[in-house]
Amino acid sequence: MYKIAVIPGDGTGPEVVREGLKVLEAAAQKVGIKYETTTYDFGGDRYLATGEILPDSAVDELRGYDAIYLGAIGHPDVKPGILEKGILLRMRFELDQYINLRPVKLYPGVWTPIKDKGPEEIDFVIVRENTEGLYTGGGGFLKKGTPDEVAIQESINTRKGVERCLRYAFEYTRKRNRAKKLTLVGKTNVLTYAFDLWERAFHEVGQEYPDIERDYANVDATCMWMVKNPEWFDVIVTDNMFGDIITDLGAMIQGGMGIAAGGNINPEGVSMFEPIGGSAPKYTGMNIINPLAAIGSVQMMLETLGEEQAASYIDKAIAKVTSEKLKSLAAGKMGYSTSEVGDMVAQFVAEQ
Repeated sequence: MYKIAVIPGDGTGPEVVREGLKVLEAAAQKVGIKYETTTYDFGGDRYLATGEILPDSAVDELRGYDAIYLGAIGHPDVKPGILEKGILLRMRFELDQYINLRPVKLYPGVWTPIKDKGPEEIDFVIVRENTEGLYTGGGGFLKKGTPDEVAIQESINTRKGVERCLRYAFEYTRKRNRAKKLTLVGKTNVLTYAFDLWERAFHEVGQEYPDIERDYANVDATCMWMVKNPEWFDVIVTDNMFGDIITDLGAMIQGGMGIAAGGNINPEGVSMFEPIGGSAPKYTGMNIINPLAAIGSVQMMLETLGEEQAASYIDKAIAKVTSEKLKSLAAGKMGYSTSEVGDMVAQFVAEQ
């Protein structure tokens, strides 16, 4: 019996989560999975009503779940950063979700801005370190607000944090079993301290994985090659900041934020899965938002929980919908409503 915490969140989050849960139920019935969900109202509306973002007790409570399924965080009436830091970043850090996992997969029938590339060429995964680097908050100001102001932002990289991320990436590459190539993305020619650590650890840990080809690319070159030759990549591993940047580029070449799913992974604890597109408040309640990223997040959740057969059914059902049904991935242009897309995916799961 899996225990799943559901946080629908803000804007269109509840709408896409509803469809994701619909597909989860279809997959569970298909393969005989038992689960129960508990819904939490963390987000903008709760904050505006109570002033509370994420209660201290909630973090401990969430540790008791097998997975967290999140819709979206971001409210037009709440200053940017308050909810994102108070909910998303806090959960990532306090639940030690040290891996951000982002598949970059072009489904059949989905338009990509990359000319002459299709699903065979665009199918790789980015493993981003999720709790260190520039996002730890290290640094400060000197003489703030004066002409002599100095702002310092420190990138914190520990051997423990780097090595556990690399080890996860090597294991994931082996399990993925495609090209069996892991590319470290960094900037060793300029960031000579942080990425000296990353590169040394990469090759030292890599000795334990003789079946995995090790590759290195500077982040600027990676951005070029993701556009020009995405087929060169199998699995990419990188730090927090570079990962944040190249995963958004990856989302665009796979067809946009409406299809991009992500996981914040603690391999030894509770992980959180979410669509990447945000709360899209202007579409709230219109039943026109694309739910496929949220459905893909369910697929990732099941895969991470070890329910690979159920995850495979969902993956194939998404591919069938994109190749045979949808006119577009854009909100209001799919040719179907949000709930109709969810119904189709659930139906295709059941029919396999």
